Amino acid sequence: MPKETYDLIVVGAGPGGYVAAIRAAQLGMKVAVVEKRERLGGVCLNEGCIPSKALLDSSELYALARGKFAGHGIRIENVTLDLQAMMARKDDVVKKLTDGIAYLFKKHNIQWRRGSAKLAGRRSDGLQVVAVTPADSPGEPQLLSGRRVLLATGSVPVPIPSVPYDGELVVDARGALSFDTVPEHLIVVGAGYIGLELGSVWRRLGSQVTVVELLPKALLHTDRQVADTLIRSLKKQGITFRMETSVVGIRRLEDGRAVVRLAAGDQKDELQCDRILVAAGRRPNTADLDLERMGITLDSSGRVVVNGEYETTSAGIYAIGDLIHGPMLAHKAMEEGTVFAERLAGQASQVDYDYVPGIVYTWPEAASVGKTEEELQRDEVPYAAGRFNFMANGRARCMDETEGFVKVLSHRRTGRVLGIHIIGPRASEMIAEAVTVMTYGGSAEDIALTFHAHPTLSEAMKEAALDTQKRAIHA
Repeated sequence: MPKETYDLIVVGAGPGGYVAAIRAAQLGMKVAVVEKRERLGGVCLNEGCIPSKALLDSSELYALARGKFAGHGIRIENVTLDLQAMMARKDDVVKKLTDGIAYLFKKHNIQWRRGSAKLAGRRSDGLQVVAVTPADSPGEPQLLSGRRVLLATGSVPVPIPSVPYDGELVVDARGALSFDTVPEHLIVVGAGYIGLELGSVWRRLGSQVTVVELLPKALLHTDRQVADTLIRSLKKQGITFRMETSVVGIRRLEDGRAVVRLAAGDQKDELQCDRILVAAGRRPNTADLDLERMGITLDSSGRVVVNGEYETTSAGIYAIGDLIHGPMLAHKAMEEGTVFAERLAGQASQVDYDYVPGIVYTWPEAASVGKTEEELQRDEVPYAAGRFNFMANGRARCMDETEGFVKVLSHRRTGRVLGIHIIGPRASEMIAEAVTVMTYGGSAEDIALTFHAHPTLSEAMKEAALDTQKRAIHA
């Protein structure tokens, strides 16, 4: 029987789990976290959000040095790529951030148990039991007991039977972040956020990139004008798209390359490549938790069913992040982790799910929050659309980043902002203003009446808001 009892045991140290643990500790709870990785931070910090953005930034600088610096009067001869140094920088960024989380755990007296966790039942006194198999010395599991257990194990890539992962030729996002050479031809299966971001990284570094997508459109849940503009931009950058096309198999060649067999309706085709990135989506990581033992219910999509307090169908066991309904985004999981901990402490916190922003970190970036025009049309909501192109923005001109626009959608009668969609430079930063305005129930008029310093990219937001009433000054 476990000797030590915790107020909260968190299974998984990704964005949702570590944030929940830290907030719970701040609120006076005794917390333990079970994580099998060597470093804290989960997929996001170790093989997702952070390393991918490090490579995106590095590859953008490389592309600027090769193609745009000369236009600014900066002459650099013989620009070369040191891929090993670029990867080392990426790893250093990851290490600094994961070390930072480890420091925060120590600061808040959070105990990290490195190993794999299973739900092991409930004691007669009502305490939950978690069995932890240590990562460094597998053997007899160690038992932890706690008043509550939070499951925050995130998600895993969805495999495609016709193109099974092998970690060398066929890889997931983790593998595509660690290539030791630039692929001559990279085939990306899936035109979602991950596929487009990593495909653009390797295109900028010199790869031929072909994106294969089963659906007729990329980024289906993104505003159509934004998505179409982004795809046109990526095509201009040299990425090839094969839409409504499936991968039906591969034939490996003796030199380590492969021939990928494609099907588009009745049309068959083959492409030769030396790397394949399968980025066809992610699914909840519930394997090996022994959910059935505790009577925890999953929905038809494999998500854990929870109530408004994030409690599962088994009393005292909770779940957040990619395990439950909603977009699989780190910032959504982090907010849920905070709100979960605060609700345990009796606070009336909540997550505003209507205002979760989504971002594609390509070049240009795309960012959205709220309803799209397609959704408003479907629901027959009366709306006004305002748009302002970065081509007419002074700061964008100075930066030589004039591609894209800001679109503001407001209710035709009340003026309340219903959605904001951006494609262009620094869209990932600009979307924060949109989220703030919408969270407080603001109107397009509120944005239009607010000072936006000149010259800044954010002026495009003000002009788009003005344009909902056809009052834009610089359009």
